[in-house]
Amino acid sequence: MTPRVLFICGTYNQTNQMLKIAAALPECEHWFSPHYADGVMGVLQRIGLLDFTTPGKPWVRRTTKMLQEQKVKIDYRGRKGPYDLVVLPTDLIVPKIVYTTPTVLVQEGMTDPETMIFKLIQHLRFLPRWLASSAAYGLSDAYDALCVASEGYRDLFVRKGVRPEKIRVTGIPNFDNCKRFLQNNLTQRNYVLVCTSDVRENYGFENRKAFIEQAVRIAAGRPLIFKLHPNENRKRASREIRCYAPKAHIIFSGSAEELVANCDVLITKWSSVTYVGMALGKEVHSDFPLDELKRLMPLQHAKAAEHIAAVCREVMHAEHIQSLSAPALEAAH
Repeated sequence: MTPRVLFICGTYNQTNQMLKIAAALPECEHWFSPHYADGVMGVLQRIGLLDFTTPGKPWVRRTTKMLQEQKVKIDYRGRKGPYDLVVLPTDLIVPKIVYTTPTVLVQEGMTDPETMIFKLIQHLRFLPRWLASSAAYGLSDAYDALCVASEGYRDLFVRKGVRPEKIRVTGIPNFDNCKRFLQNNLTQRNYVLVCTSDVRENYGFENRKAFIEQAVRIAAGRPLIFKLHPNENRKRASREIRCYAPKAHIIFSGSAEELVANCDVLITKWSSVTYVGMALGKEVHSDFPLDELKRLMPLQHAKAAEHIAAVCREVMHAEHIQSLSAPALEAAH
């Protein structure tokens, strides 16, 4: 029988990765769902208290639109199961289907800084992981395999508490071939690019005034462009930029990676596009130490989707073998 796989999506980057992994599994029947929550978390989702996370209503609408544009089969909340495999982009909020179905978790990109909240969650696993944002990525243990960007990230996740036997170093599809972003139709060149983050939308603290002023100093009179995070409060962010960097240009949509490819200098706090700048040899400014980012740098082999697809087959095969042996074990007893 044709294996049925449910790809759970979320942000643009997460959804894009799921589409690439599905393309590398042509022998499977593909279904896609926006991220969702069940139980108590499902109640919070329905009343809008999770709108700042990927199961929230704004993200569900965006993801659904993207999937419809790609003309793929949509099964919101996985109601058309059963499935042979679930491919999951984040385990900060885990749908119940993951606990009854073989699951592969796929790293999206850079993880957030480890705050005191993360330290608490690391030791008190009953606390909600989403409180620490992506710093707590992988700590659910509710998956059969975790596909990560590099050996550096493997070491990082093991240090955080992820079981090493579950980790597969595959690379990640969105950042496994950064040179491809050099081929673009953008006309802008030779500017200083600032890619903002949605820290405040996730109830974290950021001194945005100081960040903008730092960008102005680094630009030193050169053209300055701000690319806002898709989840960011546009009105607030635009007002702040116009106040402290009135000559800067603000971009709300489009490919941040292509903007990075054409810039001279990249400024971020904690954004995965930092890896694009590093891979393309840009002058990079980040709140993360550059030596650490070099160690974590995603593999650049352009084969991440194929490698993740191989892990998906491995997990499905292991489950199939286990299901075949179960009747024999029952008979033996």
